[in-house]
Amino acid sequence: MSLNIELARHNMIEQQVRPWDVLDSRVLEALTAVRREDFVPPACRNLAFADLCLPLGHDELMMKPVVEGRILQAASPTRAESVLEIGTGSGFLTACLARLGAEVVSVELHADFADSARTRLHAANVRNAKIEGGDAVRGFDPARQFDVMVVTGAVYELPQHWRGWIKPGGRIVAVVGASPVQRAMLYTQRTAGWDEQALFETDLPYLVNAAPPRRFAL
Repeated sequence: MSLNIELARHNMIEQQVRPWDVLDSRVLEALTAVRREDFVPPACRNLAFADLCLPLGHDELMMKPVVEGRILQAASPTRAESVLEIGTGSGFLTACLARLGAEVVSVELHADFADSARTRLHAANVRNAKIEGGDAVRGFDPARQFDVMVVTGAVYELPQHWRGWIKPGGRIVAVVGASPVQRAMLYTQRTAGWDEQALFETDLPYLVNAAPPRRFAL
């Protein structure tokens, strides 16, 4: 174990994540226990704990640790809850969600991302996460409902069919809106409908097929 790596991990938690109002002890434990340096692209390993988005390929990014922490805290799956993750990416958030929840099904459009994430999750001994290939915006159907959904890329509008994938009382955490000012939103299904709560502002790349419609000017 490298002392420098453990110091960098500690500083990430104490100087970045916790000051941004991520105070849930279970989330902080997950971010400490899951080795972020094993999930970042090899070329970015020395930046694993930096307050930066890291490039993954396919014009996609690994979120900043502070954003990951806020999203995990908003989703906050219990050990009895199932999680649907849209966009596996590096697999880091998948591993954190698996540590918090009972099971994770993660949907990834890019086959190379899915393969790499499966390898990383296996190496990290994560056994309660499954990665499925597909386009969650168009075409994919999980054929079941989940307690929690976490979306790791932005959507201009929340696809209506996603709501049908959530159990009564369940919740969706997603980044929604028009770049460069998007909002992380928490949607909670109630008996009378869906509650919507804005959490914080951020800016993420859009999921494929989830960007704003093109506007043509004459």
